[in-house]
Amino acid sequence: MVADRSEVGLADARPAAESGPRRRPKNRKAQIVRVAARAFAERGYHPVGVDEIAAEVGISGPALYRHFHNKYAMLVAAAEMGAQQLLDAAKAADDPNLEPEPRLTALFRGITEYTIDCRREGGLYRWERRYLEREDRARIRVIYTELHATMEAAIAALYPDADPADISLRAAAVLSAIGSVTAHRTALSNTRLVGLLNEICWDILRADLPPVPPHPAGDPIVRGLPVISKREQLLTEAIRIFGRQGYHEASIEEIGAAAGINASSVYRYFASKADLLAAAFHRTGERVAIANAEALSEATSRSDAAVRIAERFARMTFHMPEILPVYFAEFSNLPASEQHRLRSIQRQNVLEWANLLEGDQVEARFRVHAAIGQVVDVGRRLRFDSRPAQMARVAALMSAVLLGADTANAAEPVA
Repeated sequence: MVADRSEVGLADARPAAESGPRRRPKNRKAQIVRVAARAFAERGYHPVGVDEIAAEVGISGPALYRHFHNKYAMLVAAAEMGAQQLLDAAKAADDPNLEPEPRLTALFRGITEYTIDCRREGGLYRWERRYLEREDRARIRVIYTELHATMEAAIAALYPDADPADISLRAAAVLSAIGSVTAHRTALSNTRLVGLLNEICWDILRADLPPVPPHPAGDPIVRGLPVISKREQLLTEAIRIFGRQGYHEASIEEIGAAAGINASSVYRYFASKADLLAAAFHRTGERVAIANAEALSEATSRSDAAVRIAERFARMTFHMPEILPVYFAEFSNLPASEQHRLRSIQRQNVLEWANLLEGDQVEARFRVHAAIGQVVDVGRRLRFDSRPAQMARVAALMSAVLLGADTANAAEPVA
């Protein structure tokens, strides 16, 4: 059964004004969790204060502490509630007695409608889970594992002879495509968005996935040589540490040590930790812009250019998996003067990509964000295995999301 979401999923997170004597609402704790989840998802865990959450709910700080003894407890509750309600929505929509195609369509719709309802806070676990302690993260991961198993069972009913690894990959890709709407604020009516995501999910299921050969015997080939520039080393290590631990948990001392210098020497290259973060954003934005320009210069058609951008984006991310958590989750830690300019660069890169797709341009932006989600979530599923065969599978999923399965399957592979 789906938990009653009228309290926290369909109603506004802020309690409504009441006339007459004030009574503590029965769902106060759920309201706090919803407001906290939204704040953490939109601004990051560390920048949000307890008093801000209390004020948004309409209570005092001491009143909030009657429900949660600290901010971390709210983060755990928000992540766990979001995971459990998403699983409940999936289970309520899933009917194993239906034929496979109607069953999957109903499952897509149930998960999509819940995700749209909770769009502003739905990306909390995706980006902020690095701040969860190991035992809390493990407990919440069990819920997501059950969600994946629910989707895998429905896909396996449609493709009973498919390789379990393919089914698992497609399930992750479908859930990623639906969840991608939490990463941006592009507007589309709920009816159109549900229909579009249903179409994208079916494109994922119908995409041709290249086979993966077994691991070759012997030691893997190590490619790439280290850069000599100390500034570049610092920037590379900063991105990795920010991505793994989050900006606030990283220290200049740790970044310097990773690059082989002491903390005081770091300041010869960067004025502050915030300066390092801004440089990381600029560097990532530049790499994406260069990938876009190269793809356009090599392409033979608009769809070919879109696929080439996808393949470059995937390679860049698999080379340094920490780069996207920094690029998409650390904006609130940038100096105010940098935020608007860098957000504009991000938006322009997405628009450049979306402009290559046929059809409605608003829907095209949703497709681009869903393709980016494949790199993040499917990449995690594959542990960012950068063997060419695995990269080809990620590219196939991205192409199906961007172009539709029929067009993607008919296209020649990019050389």
